[in-house]
Amino acid sequence: MEPHADDEIIPMETAGEEEVPREEPPKILRLDNSVVNRIAAGEVIQRPVSAIKELVENSLDAQSTSVNVVVKDGGLKLIQVSDDGHGIRYEDLPILCERHTTSKLSKFEDLQSIRSMGFRGEALASMTYVGHVTVTTITKGQLHGYRVSYRDGVMEHEPKPCAAVKGTQITVENLFYNMSARRKTLQNVSDDYTKIVDLLSRFAIHHINISFSCRKHGAARADVHSVGSTSRLDAIRTVYGASVARNLMKIEVSENDKACSDFKMDGLISNSNYIAKKITMVLFINERMVDCSALKRAIEIVYAATLPKASKPFIYMSIILPPEHVDVNVHPTKKEVSLLNQEVIIERIQSAVESKLRSSNDTRTFQEQDVESSAASQMVISSDYTQNSSQSGTEGSKSQKIPVQKMVRTDSTDPAGRLHAYVQMKPPGLPESSLNTVRSFVRMRRNPKEAANLTSVQDLVAEIDQNCHAGLLNTVRHCVYIGMADDVFALLQHDTHLYLADVVSLSKELMYQQVLCRFAHFNAIQLSNPAPLYELISLALREEDVNSESNENDDFNKKVAETSTKLLKLKAEMLEEFFCIHIDINGNLARLPVVLDQYTPDMDRVPEFVLSLANDIDWEDEKNCIQSISAAIGNFYAMHPPLLPNPSGDGLQFYKRIKSSGNPEDENIGDDTMTMENEIDHGLLSEAETIWAQREWSIQHVLIPSMKLFFKPPHSLAENGSFIRVASLEKLYKIFERC
Repeated sequence: MEPHADDEIIPMETAGEEEVPREEPPKILRLDNSVVNRIAAGEVIQRPVSAIKELVENSLDAQSTSVNVVVKDGGLKLIQVSDDGHGIRYEDLPILCERHTTSKLSKFEDLQSIRSMGFRGEALASMTYVGHVTVTTITKGQLHGYRVSYRDGVMEHEPKPCAAVKGTQITVENLFYNMSARRKTLQNVSDDYTKIVDLLSRFAIHHINISFSCRKHGAARADVHSVGSTSRLDAIRTVYGASVARNLMKIEVSENDKACSDFKMDGLISNSNYIAKKITMVLFINERMVDCSALKRAIEIVYAATLPKASKPFIYMSIILPPEHVDVNVHPTKKEVSLLNQEVIIERIQSAVESKLRSSNDTRTFQEQDVESSAASQMVISSDYTQNSSQSGTEGSKSQKIPVQKMVRTDSTDPAGRLHAYVQMKPPGLPESSLNTVRSFVRMRRNPKEAANLTSVQDLVAEIDQNCHAGLLNTVRHCVYIGMADDVFALLQHDTHLYLADVVSLSKELMYQQVLCRFAHFNAIQLSNPAPLYELISLALREEDVNSESNENDDFNKKVAETSTKLLKLKAEMLEEFFCIHIDINGNLARLPVVLDQYTPDMDRVPEFVLSLANDIDWEDEKNCIQSISAAIGNFYAMHPPLLPNPSGDGLQFYKRIKSSGNPEDENIGDDTMTMENEIDHGLLSEAETIWAQREWSIQHVLIPSMKLFFKPPHSLAENGSFIRVASLEKLYKIFERC
């Protein structure tokens, strides 16, 4: 066969040319477990909101009634989820963060009837591979809790005993610290925090019997704050606002056809008065928060056709189906589920929504709005702290220009300082009515059954309201913490004024008010070792008679201690019921109340507190009894200076004298400067520095934010030197003008 002219002639390889080696197929290797776990973790924990969703669902599975979330830098630096659920058993802590360890199921068939949120046992394990996880938990009946840290699925150390309140607190720090590519894609902190707030808002309006809160680390005000409610509309009003709640209609669909569609749906959908830029759809299927794009699209089509001007609705739906009709194991983060006869269910719901919209589209209502008053008229005026209201109102109406002596760069909503004070705008912060609403919600959360049915408690709370100083209230709400001036006074800034505030007096009054507000509804601080009342009272009496060496005093003190112990044992039932002060049958103090979240009192003052309960209480009159006990608790919890002197000032001399020299017979040892340096007790000095630093942290991050939310300052604080104005920018400006 002869070749054609068009055929391509391929030359043969010559002997001198090298043969090109063929590439071998890549070898299949078994990945190391650490690599496998980290890859799986990146799929389960896609971003901070994924971790928070898993932790909150664990809290719900633990039958919690309160879930609190704290976030820093959008969740990358810190995620802290605290609940009051049943806690984690000590025996389970070693395997808590191993992969595929769970208490929710034991065999695959359990998935067909699963009712818990979690079931794979992957979430906590995944977090330990991409972050630093710390768990603090206590179960019912334990004397103390346990804290343990995890890394790569295993404990870093044995569980350490610690003080803890009921439930579990899980902290995740430095999320994605070992995944630089993922971390770079999550640099928009505000976007991640917005997603977290949206997540908690959705949980809050579905689980209306559970209180939720979400705030940024260090922020005084929570961005999500819901309280237990009996009404879904009330929950939506609290979380999404009244403008959303008043434009919602109830909708229900129920089908009992076992062969085709067996489900029940109840929800709330927006009417023609609701106008928004994007759709908000909150969907729960069998109590599980999920997304369903097909259902969402079907409802959007109905709204676009029926209400073209309100085509971006607000939708809340809760669908209940038989567990065997739902496959929950179809998505890594469990945000989607598969339904039996899904198309039929969507069609039924779509028809019900269309029917509801058409029947309600006959009329449209319009809400009346009050004309906003000027900024000056909204300010709380006090003769002690502001000028005449008529003058300020006149000046505000004449000119929009802000006087230079009032241009302050620091405000209470941004302690770091902002430039908006140089521009005419509405003052930051909530109006008076909104703040009152927030305060009432907080009180409802603290006292779900009302503060007290006792008339005496209601009278004491009413006295606090009546005695509230309006000018100080405005100052406290909008002040900025500057720092500690000395051991007792803190520097606070409000508007153009600088104040000295007595931390001890303010905290004592705040704690007293909180005791009355939380009356009979306290959480508890469990003492790891119950303290005998007799020994506590004896210790307090010895401290009072420290300069006395008389044996008669010792005998007298013993009788006082015995009598006081018997008295407190007789009153133990009342103290525990109303104030969560638990005294066991052996006369041991076992529990104390939590008066302020995130704050533990100075335990060195327990003997003084117990002696005060025994000697200073009027047990005969109900009102006086409650008032005096509340005052004693307030004094105990007040942020007194620690008993150890402040090492940053003259108190350093205390630590130089407390440790004796190496040779007590050497009289010339004081002449040597190096010897004096060696006489400092560094262990005690370090302890004192830690205690004083913790106190200042508590003042800045616990006391001041709590005062802004809860405190109602009495008139006495403005008169007894507890709150003093020491500088005013306007007056300083006049002095500088002369210069």
